[in-house]
Amino acid sequence: MVDTSFSNMTHSTQATERFLHVITWGCQMNVYDSNRMVDLLRPLGYKVTDKSEKADILILNTCHIRDKATEKVFSELGRLRQIKEYREEQGQETIIAVAGCVAQAEGEIILKRAPYVDIVFGPQTYHRLPKMILDIARKSGNVIETDFPVESKFDFLPAPEEAQGHTAFLTIQEGCDKFCSFCVVPYTRGAEESRPVQAIIDEATRLCELGVKEISLLGQNVNAYHGQGPDGNIWDLVKLAEKLSTIPGLKRIRYTTSHPNDMSDSLIAAHRDLPALMPFLHLPVQSGSDRVLKAMNRGHTAKEYYELVDKIKKARPDIALSSDFIIGHPGESIDDFKATMKLVNDITFAMAYSFKYSPRPGTSAAVSTNQVLENEKDARLQELQAVLKDQQTKFNQDTVGRTIPILFTNKGRKEGQIAGKSPYLQAVHVQGDESLIGQEHLVEVNECLTFSLSGNLVKESIPL
Repeated sequence: MVDTSFSNMTHSTQATERFLHVITWGCQMNVYDSNRMVDLLRPLGYKVTDKSEKADILILNTCHIRDKATEKVFSELGRLRQIKEYREEQGQETIIAVAGCVAQAEGEIILKRAPYVDIVFGPQTYHRLPKMILDIARKSGNVIETDFPVESKFDFLPAPEEAQGHTAFLTIQEGCDKFCSFCVVPYTRGAEESRPVQAIIDEATRLCELGVKEISLLGQNVNAYHGQGPDGNIWDLVKLAEKLSTIPGLKRIRYTTSHPNDMSDSLIAAHRDLPALMPFLHLPVQSGSDRVLKAMNRGHTAKEYYELVDKIKKARPDIALSSDFIIGHPGESIDDFKATMKLVNDITFAMAYSFKYSPRPGTSAAVSTNQVLENEKDARLQELQAVLKDQQTKFNQDTVGRTIPILFTNKGRKEGQIAGKSPYLQAVHVQGDESLIGQEHLVEVNECLTFSLSGNLVKESIPL
């Protein structure tokens, strides 16, 4: 259901060209949310600009995962304030809005420290953005929307009118019930909620009509998806992916982020049996130490993770694994860190994300008195990242000499180049005509570069 109560505002704004600039930090879900904000404001006459000084509305969509997230927000807001003040001197009004997880967690603090911010809203309330803008236009003061509304925001979002390219993110599930000791998601995104199947199918179909060939399904705990199906039954991620794979034009399906405890046998089998499901799996483990995993409240052991990976690789031997690691969680000893290094060396990863632990307000680990020294965290992280980098390089080097399908999504950096992604999420470029963008073609990989692979089109191949 799309809120149409602002039609009069839409009519009045379209006479004057207005511009919107969105700055997005953090996860893919934030990217999706930012795109949907654009969809919400487009009927009000707003066009996207990449020049912040040109924008009538500046939205900072924030993330609470990185270290010192709140302070980074205020640093960026200082820059946006200068833009707002300059535009005011030119007689142009500017709205500054802070969205996302930092807004959810620090809403009142943001307005107190930066009173020039006009709107603060959390991840669950951005469907109300048109009304918030209208309230500001009525000079009713700052607006803050950081509650968890009864209605689902997805019921109020319009159908996408433009695609950002030939790949797209699509949120199917939000929130988390796991309560890992280091994570703010249950507090900023709320409890687990899965979107109805039909709403997802409708959005995916529309994206494909706009030229999208690959969709990444998003959720804080995406493999726990359990949405209401059109048949009245609850569908899991496997059944949803099978249905999505029948949409005309959709060639590839990915999903992230997964929890090991929700990696069902049927989902593992789908990686073997469903051609559209890409052989790339992001499966965060966070640590290789059972003691640390218990302190993190992860709900699984290192042995169980090993066994799960073995099962996945038996079903799909060529699958590329990715993971997350948090180094220096409170109480992590050198032996705990060695257990993590052993797991990394035993399993090997095509890519991985690794971070130093940093406290998040409201989480159980933040109040621990057993914090690891910063210099020790730094040393451990550097050691881990060196191994992870070597593993990623080896994985890419092992692709050289293979012929693999590449979905071309954009022009390359050099003249005559086109670029795209392999099934394993590797960046690949070739010399080729721009007419191939949006198509999938076989490529013989012949070189491994620092951040990408290079190859040649297999001339006799036709679009796959």
